[in-house]
Amino acid sequence: MLLVRRTAETVVRRNYLRSFSASQARQNDRKGLVLGVFEKEGDESSLHLTEAATRFDQSLSGKLSELLKISGPALKKGKSRVFYGIHKDFPCVAAVGLGKSNASVCGAENCDTSKENIREAVSAGCRLLQDLEVKHVEVDACGDAQSAAEGAILGLFQYDQLKAKKKNKVITQLYESTDIPRWEKGVLYAEGQNLARLLMEAPANHLTPTIFANTIEEKVASHGETVTVKKRSLAWIEEQKMGAFLSVSRGSEEPPVFLELHYRGAPDSSQAPLVLVGKGITFDSGGISLKPSPSMDAMRADMGGAATVCASVVTAAALKLPINIIGLAPLCENMPSGKATKPGDVVTAKNGKTIQVDNTDAEGRLILADALCYGHTFNPRAIVDVATLTGAVDVALGSAACGVFTNSDWLWEQLHKAGIVTGDRVWRMPLFQHYTRQVTDSQLADLNNIGKHSRSGGACTAAAFLREFVTAPHWAHLDIAGVMSNKDEVPYLRKGMSGRPTRTLVEFAAGLAHKD
Repeated sequence: MLLVRRTAETVVRRNYLRSFSASQARQNDRKGLVLGVFEKEGDESSLHLTEAATRFDQSLSGKLSELLKISGPALKKGKSRVFYGIHKDFPCVAAVGLGKSNASVCGAENCDTSKENIREAVSAGCRLLQDLEVKHVEVDACGDAQSAAEGAILGLFQYDQLKAKKKNKVITQLYESTDIPRWEKGVLYAEGQNLARLLMEAPANHLTPTIFANTIEEKVASHGETVTVKKRSLAWIEEQKMGAFLSVSRGSEEPPVFLELHYRGAPDSSQAPLVLVGKGITFDSGGISLKPSPSMDAMRADMGGAATVCASVVTAAALKLPINIIGLAPLCENMPSGKATKPGDVVTAKNGKTIQVDNTDAEGRLILADALCYGHTFNPRAIVDVATLTGAVDVALGSAACGVFTNSDWLWEQLHKAGIVTGDRVWRMPLFQHYTRQVTDSQLADLNNIGKHSRSGGACTAAAFLREFVTAPHWAHLDIAGVMSNKDEVPYLRKGMSGRPTRTLVEFAAGLAHKD
């Protein structure tokens, strides 16, 4: 009798475990759906759904509309709501608020608010489903498949490489739309920005100059036919007489690397290249002019310029843009030691100009000076440098936009248009002669690496310093210090390093690629 009872218990337990396993498998395989809902306008009594959401609602005889009406107030922009079990293929359906359907380019905001609304809404829906451990999410194009893809991929990014507990990984795809090319383009744009975020978030001991260069080399390995990587050594840097770059790197035990990426996408190989230069300080202690310790950990992202530039070249290669691009990234640490450059030292840049280094924490402009000189040797179509250069630009613009200093109205127009499309926002800043006088007033050398009135117009004096190493008629300097990180300013980016303005650089390059 006892044996029979145990046998029966074993069968019941086994059946329960099988049922539980099957249920768990179904849960792991379940799919989610993100659908867009516009705000009501005027005296509208009915819901205003996107085309895909309307078809979905009709397939359920209006059940989605009914649930939206009875489940609470109308969905506001960027808000989301989940419904369970209303469709056999999608156990979880997230409805997301897209704002007004007539949103368009806003001059005051310097961006296309319609695209931004889509990115914000889709990211909110995808994150909500991610928190519910949904593994596969289909996304409504919401009228712009590229923006929807960007919102999904950017919104789901999480830097958890060094954590034991990982965030639930979600696979996304476009829902019921033929606009696959635009979706795929948006995925590549967003993955490019996520690459920059990945690099910027990495701790400095996990991303030395050498590791940075090797990581980028791995990322472009699949594009070997169009991309050439050159990792220049200390001996090459010395041979090039890049004294300004060397003056920053000498305080560190980590050897500097001058990274070059050559992307050949133009049908005409002789086409003048677009040269992108990125500041690559993989950790900035300030050198002898040591920074205060609070928030110094964020200086692992002081290579944000190099990260966005390299990620842009990787993305251009993935998109097969018909343009030639050269990415330059001087990579080193800025550290204090017995070998470090001291305040008051004079160094000589590649173009022969001498520089009095009165503040070793104004190091970004020093490494960029030599890189800009070198960039001119390629007879570029235009030169754009990108750098987390000054705290002053953060004071001026905050995280609303990156500051752009340029000697070319044409170049500004191209960057401005790109920033409107991507929502990254760029803002033109002045290049007054007043600031040039600030950096050329040096007691011991041709230039001083800080202005005479260092607390006034700091972003402007830094740009004026860089202009002393530029002869190209089309040059722009993007100071991205203010947009380096994200708290809650950009809703579709999580808290952390932002990777901005990678998508703007890609969009800018794409615009140039399709011009004569």
